[in-house]
Amino acid sequence: MSEIENIAKQILAKGKGILAADESTGTMTKRLTSVNVLSTVENRLKFRETLFSAEGIKNFIGGVILYDETIKQKTSSGKTIPELIKSFGSIPGIKVDTGTKKLADSPEEKVTEGLDGLRERLSEYFKLGARFTKWRAVYNISEKHPSELAIKSNAQALAKYAALVQEAKMVPIVEPEVLMDGEHDINKCYEVSTRVLRECYKELNVHNVNLKGTILKPNMILPGNKSKNKSNCSEIAKMTLECLKENVPSDVPGIAFLSGGQTEVEATQNLNEINKINDTSFIMSFSYGRALQQSALKNWSKDIKDTANTQKIFNHRSKMNGLSTSAKWSLDLENQITA
Repeated sequence: MSEIENIAKQILAKGKGILAADESTGTMTKRLTSVNVLSTVENRLKFRETLFSAEGIKNFIGGVILYDETIKQKTSSGKTIPELIKSFGSIPGIKVDTGTKKLADSPEEKVTEGLDGLRERLSEYFKLGARFTKWRAVYNISEKHPSELAIKSNAQALAKYAALVQEAKMVPIVEPEVLMDGEHDINKCYEVSTRVLRECYKELNVHNVNLKGTILKPNMILPGNKSKNKSNCSEIAKMTLECLKENVPSDVPGIAFLSGGQTEVEATQNLNEINKINDTSFIMSFSYGRALQQSALKNWSKDIKDTANTQKIFNHRSKMNGLSTSAKWSLDLENQITA
């Protein structure tokens, strides 16, 4: 087994998932402003250091995705952020795309950028301690979207990115996110996700990407957030599993879902339901941002020196998601914050 295949398996080792702490400065500023905390370099570092030094990292987080600012920072004790993460038994990763831009010929859609100079940036990130990376493509659902152009353009970019990452001896996380925004029902999400995944794996194959050394970060199959037709968690689980079985090659070792608009508990419960019926070889885990951090952030904002309680809340959230990777989560456990 190659080194990157080993890393992919380590990140999603039993009961573990990924903490997505790769919010850009703009996104992190919005999050901090929403809880009335000033977004300074120091405050962004303080919150992240609070999470990265929590017991939940050691027990339930196999990998942490960082942002360019964070991977270059040092903690209050003088360690680099990647060193801190490694000391808690987790693997540092890095977001490498540079965001989305309007797609030429289809301005209502987005294409992800960041291939220019990527080889050089990957070399720098490897030296800084990163061993896996993330690139996110987004697809919106409407009557005429996503277009074939958006699906193909983003799949090609994801595949080129993944090939360069493996050349740099790191694991690429492939994240094709079909957004929850809209009035569409769950069947429409299934149909669009199928088209997106098929095209992604076609391009990954063309670019000779070793799928055993990758992780897929997809959306769950959900109705739109404005849909009149709501779905329960067992329907979401059944359709999500079916879509992945149909469209993801069995060489892919693990799937780490994004939370994408779900509440903290919904994201945990839906993953738990998926694992109840998971009859595939895929490890089904999580790569959550807000769904791991939001409650901790709210508590931290009340007193940024109250590290203990913020970590307690984060540990609980991490534990709940860890349990859901083996279908051992329950609402009773959810309501016991004793982490």
